Amino acid sequence: MQFAGKSRMRSLLITLGISLIFSHSLSAEEKRIDPNHSGAHFSVRHMMISTVRGEFTGVTGSVIYDPKDPTRDSVEATVDCSTVNTGVAKRDAQMKTADFFDVAHYPVMKFKSKRFEKAGEGKLKITGDLTINAITQEVILDVEGPSAPIRDPRGNEKIGLSANTQISRKKFSIIWNEVMESGGVAVADEVTISLDLELIKNTKA
Repeated sequence: MQFAGKSRMRSLLITLGISLIFSHSLSAEEKRIDPNHSGAHFSVRHMMISTVRGEFTGVTGSVIYDPKDPTRDSVEATVDCSTVNTGVAKRDAQMKTADFFDVAHYPVMKFKSKRFEKAGEGKLKITGDLTINAITQEVILDVEGPSAPIRDPRGNEKIGLSANTQISRKKFSIIWNEVMESGGVAVADEVTISLDLELIKNTKA
């Protein structure tokens, strides 16, 4: 009788463990970045007196998101550098040359996460590798969100988030500049990057 009791207890624990593992795996969902409602924005000081802003609209990628365990999360994103837009056609054309993004040789920039950490209520820190012009540097994204899931008019489940970071463009060999007569340079080294992303739940065809 004692042996049978231990056997039943062992079976119960195994079943419970399998159930917990299975339910935990279900909480992690694969999502993709909705490029029609997402963007990457940047700003940089110009001549030390003003700020130039621009954006990239060609943002795509995939995300694994587990609201219960951020250590299981991951993201891989790609930005189409040819979509750069600062509102000035001549400047945009230059930014696509070897002076900046060298689109002919490096048409996309990429981000791949390495670590997710909670950073407070509704906040995350994502550490990952950013690759621009075939040069990879580690960056940390400060994230607001993700939001609670909602459904769009077509029934697609979506969540949203925003993220910010700062990089040194020189570390990616983007070194073009002009020296001003009064001293200093035309374009600052530090670039602020912000992301606004809508993530849509992947569904089976």
